[in-house]
Amino acid sequence: LFFPSRPSCTEALLAEAAGPGAAARPCACPLPHGDCSLSRLLRRLLSARRSLEVCLFAFSSPQLGHAVRLLHRRGVRVRIVTDAQYMGLPGSQIGLLRHAGIQVRHDQESGYMHHKFAIVDRRTLITGSLNWTTQAIQNNRENVLVMEDAEYVKPFLDEFERIWEDYNPINYSFF
Repeated sequence: LFFPSRPSCTEALLAEAAGPGAAARPCACPLPHGDCSLSRLLRRLLSARRSLEVCLFAFSSPQLGHAVRLLHRRGVRVRIVTDAQYMGLPGSQIGLLRHAGIQVRHDQESGYMHHKFAIVDRRTLITGSLNWTTQAIQNNRENVLVMEDAEYVKPFLDEFERIWEDYNPINYSFF
């Protein structure tokens, strides 16, 4: 997938993912309702049935945040690793995700936690240069690669698990 993604309405896609009882009427907003890189990324994420591991430097996209919360509500185990400095910036989705009950861990080091990848159901890798921000999605030249090859998925899954344990709050030092 290549970005920037042209602006388009994702409300119908997110409403459909919310399941039965979600708003069935078409969105009346003036944005185009066609397929784009963002909608394809959302579909890949929303295909999760069991788990979603996310390792991101910056996460402020409301559409992607909504999708992750929908997955959590559907019973998908969601775990997020992010950068401590960037998770508190205005517009960050991290507080909303934590408030929804999603497990979030962050670094405590001086360097950035700069990864940008997600793993859907332990079998689909989503990685590339894209931070999950509106700026990156709408304005930046970015790329996202989606693959289901175990040879590539496993090292990313191993890296996620290693970081998840490294960033366990019981390991934090405050002095």
